[in-house]
Amino acid sequence: MSDILHSSARSLVAPMLFSALSAELRGQLISSALAKQYSEDQIIQQRGETAHGFYLIASGSVSIGQFLSKGEFRAVAVLGPGDSWGELAMFANRPRVVDAIARGPCEVRFISSADFEAAIAGRAEEMRMLLGAMSVQFQDMIDVMAGIRRGTAHARVAGLLDALAGASPLPAKVRLTQQELGELLGLTRVTINAALKELEAAGAIARRYGQIEVLDKATLDLASLT
Repeated sequence: MSDILHSSARSLVAPMLFSALSAELRGQLISSALAKQYSEDQIIQQRGETAHGFYLIASGSVSIGQFLSKGEFRAVAVLGPGDSWGELAMFANRPRVVDAIARGPCEVRFISSADFEAAIAGRAEEMRMLLGAMSVQFQDMIDVMAGIRRGTAHARVAGLLDALAGASPLPAKVRLTQQELGELLGLTRVTINAALKELEAAGAIARRYGQIEVLDKATLDLASLT
């Protein structure tokens, strides 16, 4: 379960195909996976690397994005325990297109392409499950990205928080900082702060240290349309 949103099956725009596999196959792959610990801001993966496998978060959380020309990191997704990334690059046999850094102390398991291919060989049903998950999650990703990149800053912030809260029971805890919200939406921290103040004044959210609590989804939904 994601550490970013407690009751969500997945984090924002993260095509976690590993979770579509059967519990038996997941357990088999995890048992043979190499585990490694990282500290805050440590680089786990760099853009351009050859994709010899994919990653699964055992504990902690990871930011996925790209380092810009001046060294600034721009996040596009934040993942937590149980989340995975890198499957698509492995399947396509293409270099990584994103960087990944630890948001704090975390443990990540690396599942090699060789182990994955050996484990899934001859399992037609597992492959069908993966293809189905790829299709659904790709459509979800397009829908979410299209929604959070249009409208006013106020509407975009509300729309993103609404999407992250999903169908979770309220209050839904979204563990993102203002800086991370800005990176995901392409907005400045000042703009994010102003939008959050408005949403808090309307009773839609409550700001806590390192996280935001969604209190009223109806108000968020209305704000996302303005």
